Amino acid sequence: MFIKIAMLVVFFGIMVAVGFYCRKSATDVNGFVLGGRSVGPWLTAFAYGTSYFSAVIFVGYAGQFGWKFGIASTWIGIGNALIGSLLAWVVLGRRTRLMSQHLQSATMPEFFEKRYQSNALKIAASVIVFIFLIPYTASLYNGLSRLFSMAFGDIDYAVCVIAMAVLTGIYVIAGGYMATAINDFIQGMIMLVGIVAVIGSVLNQNGGFIGALGRLAEISAEGTIPGAFNSFFGPDPLNLLFVVILTSLGTWGLPQMVQKFYAIKSEKDISKGTIISTLFAFVVAGGCYFLGGFGRLFSDQLGTEAMPLGGFDNVVPTMLNGLGDILIGIVIVLVLSASMSTLSSLVLASSSTLTLDLIRGNIVKKMTEKKQVLIMRILIVVFIAISAFIAINKDKLGYIADMMGISWGALAGAFLAPFLFGLYWKGATKIAVWVNFIFGSGLMVLNMLARSSFPTIMQSPINCGVIAMLSGFVIVPVVSLFTKKPDRAMVDDAFSCYERKVLVAQKDAMGEPIE
Repeated sequence: MFIKIAMLVVFFGIMVAVGFYCRKSATDVNGFVLGGRSVGPWLTAFAYGTSYFSAVIFVGYAGQFGWKFGIASTWIGIGNALIGSLLAWVVLGRRTRLMSQHLQSATMPEFFEKRYQSNALKIAASVIVFIFLIPYTASLYNGLSRLFSMAFGDIDYAVCVIAMAVLTGIYVIAGGYMATAINDFIQGMIMLVGIVAVIGSVLNQNGGFIGALGRLAEISAEGTIPGAFNSFFGPDPLNLLFVVILTSLGTWGLPQMVQKFYAIKSEKDISKGTIISTLFAFVVAGGCYFLGGFGRLFSDQLGTEAMPLGGFDNVVPTMLNGLGDILIGIVIVLVLSASMSTLSSLVLASSSTLTLDLIRGNIVKKMTEKKQVLIMRILIVVFIAISAFIAINKDKLGYIADMMGISWGALAGAFLAPFLFGLYWKGATKIAVWVNFIFGSGLMVLNMLARSSFPTIMQSPINCGVIAMLSGFVIVPVVSLFTKKPDRAMVDDAFSCYERKVLVAQKDAMGEPIE
C-alpha cells in the first residue's frame, strides 16, 4: 500500500507543478485554449494520443471486446492507429490548422459559425458538445472505479475520485492548454512504459505468448468453435468491424480531438506529429486490445459464459489482480495518466465551448479577454464537479462501452461530415449541417430512450453510432444539392487560406530554379 500511495503522491505532485509552471502562458483566450497556437509536434502528438486513450479503452473497451472477439480485438487498436491517428492527421491536420486560424475560430462550434455563417449553428453545436461529453466523462470515471477497488480495497473510492478531480482541475485552471499538453506528454510516456510492462507480466503468467495463444485456442463459448478466440477475425467479424469504425473514424468528429490541430505550430510539426501519434497509438491502443484479447484465459475467475462474472468491466481488473505491488502501482498511475489527460481535454473543450460559443455574444454581449478566461476557469470547476458527482454515483451507470457508444455516436454523428465537408467542399450548405446535427444527435437520443424498438443490429449503441456517423456522408452532400447555396464570396474567402503563396526551402518543395 505504501508503494502505491507513494507513486500516486509523486505523480500528482508533478502534474500540479506543471500547471503552475505554465500559468504565464494562460493569461488570454488564445493562450488558455490553444497554447498560443505554438505547440510543437511531440506535445501535440502526445496530447492527441492521451486524449484518445483513457481508462475507457484500458478497462472498458479492452475488457469487453477482448472477451467478445478474443485476440482479433487487436484489429481495433490497429484501426485506431491507422484511421484514428495516421489518416486523421493526414486528412484533417493541415487543413484544420489553416482554416481555423484564417476564420479565427478557437473551437469546433465557432468553426461551424464562421464557415457556414450561422450563429445558431454555433449555439446548437455547443449544446451538443456539453450534453454528450457528460456520458464520456462518466464512462472514464467508471473505468477507474474498477481498478481502485482492486488496488485500494480499504480506501473509499469517493475520496479517490474527488482527489483526482481536484488535482486535474488545479493544473488545467492554472496552466490551460499548455499545462495539459506538457502533462499529456509525461502521462503518455508513463502509458507507453506501463502497457508494455503489463502485457509482458500477464503473458508470462500464462506460459508466454505462444503458450497463451495455445490455451486461448482451446476455449470455446456458446455459439463458437474451439480456436475462434485466437483466429484472425474472431467469432464475430461484423460487430468487430463496427467497433473499429466507431473508435477509429469517430475521433474525426470529436471536438476535444480536432482542437489539437488548431494549436500546432508549423507545417513540419504536422509531419512529425503524424508519425509520433501513429506510433503512440500502435503501442497503447494496440497493446490494450491485445491484452484484453487474453481475458478468457482467466475463466476460472470470470466463467465461460457470454457475460463474464462481474460484467465486462471486471475483465481487465481481474487479469491484473495477480500482479506484484510495484506493477499494480504502475497500472494505477498508467490508468490515472490516461484518465486525467482525457478529463483535462474534455473539461477544457467543454468550458471553452460554453464560454466562447454560448455565453460570449449571446448571454453576455461584451466580454474582455480577462473575463472570458475567468469564466472558462469557473466552468472547468463546474464541469469537474458534475463529472465527480456522476462518478461517485457510478452504480447507476451502464457498461463503459455502451456509454462511450452513445457519446461518440452523437458527437461524431452530428459533427464529422459537416466538419470534413466544411474543410474540403465549397458546396456544403447551412441547412445540410442542421439536418445532420438533428439526425446524428437525435438518433442516439432515441437509441438511448427506446433501444428495444430499433432493429436488432442497431440496438447496440456502438452499431447505432456508426450508422449515425456514416449517414452524414450521404446527408450533407444530398441535402446541399437541394438547398440554398452558400454565399460565394464568403466561401471563396474561407478557402483562400489554402491558395496563399508561401516561400519554402527546396528541401521541402523541389522546383525549377529561377533563371
